[in-house]
Formats: sequence, structure tokens, C-alpha cells
Amino acid sequence: MLPSERAPLPSDPSGVNAIQTEPHHYKHGALECEGYLAYDGATYAKRPGILIIHDAPGQNPFVRRRAVLLARLGYAALVLDLYGGGKLAKDAAEADALSGGLLAEPEQLRERAKAGLDSLRTVRCAESRSTAVIGYGFGGSAALEMARAGHDLRGVASFHGPLASRRPAEPGAVKGRVLVLHGADDARVPPAQVQAFQDEMRRAGADWQMSVYGGAASGFTNPESGAAYSEAADRRSWQALKDFFTEIF
Repeated sequence: MLPSERAPLPSDPSGVNAIQTEPHHYKHGALECEGYLAYDGATYAKRPGILIIHDAPGQNPFVRRRAVLLARLGYAALVLDLYGGGKLAKDAAEADALSGGLLAEPEQLRERAKAGLDSLRTVRCAESRSTAVIGYGFGGSAALEMARAGHDLRGVASFHGPLASRRPAEPGAVKGRVLVLHGADDARVPPAQVQAFQDEMRRAGADWQMSVYGGAASGFTNPESGAAYSEAADRRSWQALKDFFTEIF
């Protein structure tokens, strides 16, 4: 577990580095969404904005803690709400149904994620043209869909996300750099899917990189995923993300 993940979520502005967290309301059409915004309130300076896309269960404490970690690194971090109303799945079956419905409709998934991105760009402490998107599991797949859609992003990073898409990237479409952090033992992403993704990125002419962690399975970043959690892969992939952000920002 990352050392700073042991700390509880801040409950007031007097916490570590004056990190502030607050609900962030926005809409996608008629859908009322409730994101989770984290930033360092000790400074009024604008900073790069990071959109975080949650895994299949929804906006859980794990992904909120990641927003706080990014705020401590000097970013404005917004966890979006893909399901509306801050909904959390009650069990794995509901999580699969919610995420599967969006994965089956990539255009809807892209537009719903874009609503979160557009809202992040209105946040007073975020630089509107200096943004990146990261995602975990299902959220990693959604982040890659945003890259494929050609959004104006500095970069996109996927943690143990599926790599296949019903709408592969067209040549020249991917504008931001792409980082994929993948577990070598992820049963949901077989070697053929990894190869197909790499071929897709080559055809698209994307600036991409992939780190593969031996012994790591799906969910390797989340301590709540039980045996799938890998402290080494979690630590190494987080460092890879920090290095990636240093490069793109």
C-alpha cells in the first residue's frame, strides 16, 4: 500500500497540505452527476487538472483517495460520476451491468466522460488547457476511449483497464500521450488483446508506452481487491504515473 494511502480522507481544510475536498455537481444532458473534487487550498494558483474515471463499482473510497494523493502532488483532481447521482453498485453483478452497458455504447461512454472533462475545465483552480485523464479498471478503458476520441489532452493513463474497443483509434486521432499500466497476469486482458492494442496505437501514430508488471492481475492497485492487490505493482505504477505527469506537464 502506498504510504500516503494509510491516511484518512481529509475532512476539513486544515488537513495535510490544506487539501480540500468537496462535491462537484455537473450534468450530462438530463443526468445529474456528482463528482468529487480534491485540491490544495493553500494556493490560488491554477494547476493542471486530472480527471479520474472510477472502476465498475462507481465512485468508491479508493478512487477518492487517489484524488487526494494527486491533490497533494499539486494537481486539481476530479473523480467523475459515470452513473449519475454518485451511484455505487450494490454488488459485482450490478457493477458489471452498469459498466457493461456503457462499454457496449462507446459513443455514450465517451460523451459522458467528456461531460466530466468539460466540467473539470471550469474549476477555478484548474488550468483549462492543461489536463489529463486517468482511470482504473473499467475507468482505464474509458480513459483510453477519450484518447481514441481525439480530445485535446496532455495525456491519458490506464491502470489495469481492458484494452479492446468497438471504435479503434483512427490514424492521427490520438492527440495526447498514452500510458498503459498493465498486469501480466490479468485474465481479462489476454496477450492477443495486448498485441491488438499495440497495433492499434501504431496505426494511429500515437505517442504511447506500456509498463507490464509481472505477477500482477486485474485490480493490482486497490488494497480492497484482496489477493489481486500487489504492493510492488501499485508502488511502481504510481511512480510511473508521476514520471508521466512530469513529462507531459
